[in-house]
Amino acid sequence: MSTQKTISPIDGSVYVERTLAADSEVQTALAKAVLAQREWRKTTLAEREAICRKAVAYFLNNADEIGLELTWQMGRPIRYTANEIRKGFNDRANYMISIAGKALADVEVEEIQGFKRFIRRDPLGVVFVVAPWNYPYLTSVNTVIPAIMAGNAVILKHAQQTPLCAERYAAAFDYAGLPEGVFQYLHLSHQQVADVIGDERVDYVAFTGSVEGGHAVQQAINKRFIVGGLELGGKDPAYVRADADLSDAIENLVDGSFFNSGQSCCGIERIYVHEDVYEKFIEGFVEMTKTYTLGNPLNAETTLGPMVRVSAANFAQKQIDEAVGQGAKALIDPDLFPANQPGTPYLAPQVLVNVNHSMEIMTEETFAPVVGIMPVKSDEEAIRLMNDSQYGLTASIWTKDLETALKIGEQVETGTWFMNRCDYLDPALAWTGVKNSGRGCTLSTVGYEALTRPKSFHLKMPLS
Repeated sequence: MSTQKTISPIDGSVYVERTLAADSEVQTALAKAVLAQREWRKTTLAEREAICRKAVAYFLNNADEIGLELTWQMGRPIRYTANEIRKGFNDRANYMISIAGKALADVEVEEIQGFKRFIRRDPLGVVFVVAPWNYPYLTSVNTVIPAIMAGNAVILKHAQQTPLCAERYAAAFDYAGLPEGVFQYLHLSHQQVADVIGDERVDYVAFTGSVEGGHAVQQAINKRFIVGGLELGGKDPAYVRADADLSDAIENLVDGSFFNSGQSCCGIERIYVHEDVYEKFIEGFVEMTKTYTLGNPLNAETTLGPMVRVSAANFAQKQIDEAVGQGAKALIDPDLFPANQPGTPYLAPQVLVNVNHSMEIMTEETFAPVVGIMPVKSDEEAIRLMNDSQYGLTASIWTKDLETALKIGEQVETGTWFMNRCDYLDPALAWTGVKNSGRGCTLSTVGYEALTRPKSFHLKMPLS
């Protein structure tokens, strides 16, 4: 039987090894999901809420242990990992639970004498979630909890790097008393994932990952009359206007660039700064970058852990080297970070200037603690450069002028437009992307629409 190994970026050891599901196990899981969903859809919203809130409580009760597992699996510093559960996961899960009644309520239409008409939101059936390793709980909870709240069954396939996350969901729902089969997980190969997507028992696919992976999912979906939600790559920009609060912008953009070692789909990868404040911004940005501590993520003082694997660090270093070869200037001396070692996942943060859009570092996703910064002369130039991208997940502006922020935001091609913040998901707002950042939506009341289908009731009342 085939197995998958999770190699910890901390020390290169095998942290988890799991046997991939046999084809017979996949078939059993699909059949079980269909049967379980037929009964689950009959439950009341209050019953679903009680179970889901208890599952969330399991995560909160075990946040420290889960955080340690997460650090070993993907390398984020231990000082941050439990917070993925306590803050982001908790906020998103409980918000989506709290709005389910409103989001799933019947849609009333204008009255016509002698008729009763309304639109009901029916669950789709079986939802297949394919989740990534970089924010393994935050990305998956966006679909898992609302899918179950909407009356669907869920099968979760987590990334090879973070298989314990799928198993934690199973433990949480078991603790909460969710009926067997409503939630299941499978450890699968790429081919098995494609086979599951192609199975007629799957009614919706939620995928978070690379553009290449999104194309593969789309190809599998195209054989059937179903749709999928695709959250893909990003090259998210920020624009710092001349009137910005520079200290606030610097603090938040450094964090937005380097948190999680830059391995965030909505992390900041390129910054445009008005020329009037460019030099001052660069000076502050570099000084704050130098305060990071790169090292073993199990140490409490570490603020920058390893990247997920050596190949990821090598890819980022290649982009840096190519940019420098084309005239860019690297402002951070890697020797300031002794843990930085070629051939390992430990990569020092880097700030590049003298960059332009002929360089990959400003156009292709890096997914690493690397950012390019360019001066601009005007709002118009910033808008043009922000839109000069195949991606469009988030973008941010740093200014004291709300009206200008709104005006510019209307012109920027992005799924989320921020003012004076970045790298954040508000569960009350639709999480979506444009262009190669994907399609579909999670979170907010809009997120429930993809997990249900409209069913119209057109009832002619009997004559009295």
